[in-house]
Amino acid sequence: MSLAQLIADYGYWVVLAGTLLEGESVLVLAGFAAHRGLLDLSTVIAVAVMGGFLGDQVFFLAGRRYGERLLARFPAQAAPAARAKELLARHHIPVILGVRFLYGLRIVLPFTIGMSGIPVLRFQILNLIGAAIWAGCGAALGYLLGDAVERVLGRLEQYEAILFAVIAAAALAYWWFSRRRAAGRGVGR
Repeated sequence: MSLAQLIADYGYWVVLAGTLLEGESVLVLAGFAAHRGLLDLSTVIAVAVMGGFLGDQVFFLAGRRYGERLLARFPAQAAPAARAKELLARHHIPVILGVRFLYGLRIVLPFTIGMSGIPVLRFQILNLIGAAIWAGCGAALGYLLGDAVERVLGRLEQYEAILFAVIAAAALAYWWFSRRRAAGRGVGR
């Protein structure tokens, strides 16, 4: 089975799974695959919106229901949660809209928002808008990356597997270095 066939068969499921938690690298790769014609860009965006929205809803509801108990159980998250509460108190609408763009607070923010008492419907609406902005930007970035690479290298078929591997390796390296930096500051994802 070829890489193109694997992406065509399982790509949307990978996008959904990836966007439930992390998402950035998966989303950029999916946008790149859409440029290659292996996936449909509008479907990639729709699936990413759904994954991003549902992932944050789970953390929001966990914070709403189990917030204090989970913070007591995982005290290392107390500092990021305090930082998130400060941000939320000053700028709750932009914070909810931009939660996916705030690396290092991506999971703890929806959790903390759930603890804050913000009405569920308000969070759902802002979360959906934020997920749509994030999904559109991430997929478009991958699509434009594919276009730029194609302009430089010409037809991409012969480089397809190498390009996907390079993009995936770069995303993994970025994730790893970001996690190490966050761990050095005591910040959890």
